[in-house]
Amino acid sequence: MVPAVLGLALLAVPLSALVGRVEWSTLWADVTSPEAVSALGLSLVTGTIATMVCVVLGVPLALLIARSGARVATLLRAVVTVPLVLPPMVGGVALLALLGRNGWLGALLAEVGVKVPFTTAAVVIAQTFVALPFLVLALEGSLRSTGIGYEQTAAALGAGRWRILWRVTLPLAAPGLIAGIVLCFARAIGEFGATALFAGNAPGVTQTMPLAIYTAFNGAGVSQGTAVALSLLLLTTAVAVLLLVRAWRPGAGAAR
Repeated sequence: MVPAVLGLALLAVPLSALVGRVEWSTLWADVTSPEAVSALGLSLVTGTIATMVCVVLGVPLALLIARSGARVATLLRAVVTVPLVLPPMVGGVALLALLGRNGWLGALLAEVGVKVPFTTAAVVIAQTFVALPFLVLALEGSLRSTGIGYEQTAAALGAGRWRILWRVTLPLAAPGLIAGIVLCFARAIGEFGATALFAGNAPGVTQTMPLAIYTAFNGAGVSQGTAVALSLLLLTTAVAVLLLVRAWRPGAGAAR
């Protein structure tokens, strides 16, 4: 019990301290300040776009992994998992190496006048890079657990591939898909490291909530009161995400 309580305290006490630092009398003013609204709006917009991109790319990738043989699936799963274990800063360096002015694709894009780094598009790309594994792994696990028996039955009854996908495969894997989307969105709006290196920290263009918080605690941009308020907002979002994931977990309704 002693080490367990200490471990729980290590996780809970700092969050409690954060809540204790909030100036409740100025909370609304802090959250609605122009700088905070700009950072919040940019985070929500780019996070939503990144999540949509993750759905478009991640659902087929999850299907490919789930329906591949053991060796291929292990290899693909390892590639997808790499961004989860890499330091976010390394992800930013990798994106610069690909899309920077002297990068593999960046040099070609520069020749036609397209610049990606340090733009709002770079924020979306960085968020997608770090958030995509959450959706893929959550959905792939759900697809594997449902198996292919119902798909084979639908095919035997004459259903085509697309009809099986939309009427059988995705509905059966819906809990994993919803959980993946929610986790993906939460990770996207909380992204910091890759965004800072690849997109920069320009207010109104690339300064998301995590970057605004970091800037405030380094003596620039929004006030520290606003930074604490935004931190509380991110904490609240994280708690809401966990509750949503639990609500969509298979059997959650029966457990209640």
